Amino acid sequence: MLAPDYQRILDVLDERQPAGQGPMKAKEITVELGLGTTSAKVEGVRSKARRLAERGWLVQETSGMFSAGRRAVAVPDAAPSA
Repeated sequence: MLAPDYQRILDVLDERQPAGQGPMKAKEITVELGLGTTSAKVEGVRSKARRLAERGWLVQETSGMFSAGRRAVAVPDAAPSA
């Protein structure tokens, strides 16, 4: 289960997907969450979105934009038992 802040970020991006809207910048996500546009708030959202992307919950574009969708996360192979 994800912390509420992370769930809210996912919710914002999940709502855009059915409407065919593209990825969002961290600043846009921050505005949608009603947090304002101070650099501290934007960086906090960006940091959380990056963590979500690293863990496979979001997709981070090369441009730094985020979109809903799960990507495959590499899982290390278990060592063969002998």
